[in-house]
Amino acid sequence: MRFAVRVKPGAKRDAVGGRWDGALGEALVVSVRAPAVDGKANEAVCRVLATELSVRARDLLVVRGQRSRDKLMELADAPPHTARRLATLRGSIVEGPQTPRTG
Repeated sequence: MRFAVRVKPGAKRDAVGGRWDGALGEALVVSVRAPAVDGKANEAVCRVLATELSVRARDLLVVRGQRSRDKLMELADAPPHTARRLATLRGSIVEGPQTPRTG
């Protein structure tokens, strides 16, 4: 399964949620504390997404956009719930592992 993400490196906290209409179409917004240096933000994106999608980080791969905020991700052997979870996350903001933001 492939899906687009918009990364916000250097954020105050790791968070997943929201939609960005960008170069790769409708993308899921992923904020990570890691800086965009030496692939640290890409590693953090995989780690944070893995937690939110209940998959292993090693099953997530950046297919396109290794040096861009707009990335195309690939999830190997995506569980059946993944597409629904991605759609839910695009419509909300989640900070940290599965903690909904209020307000």
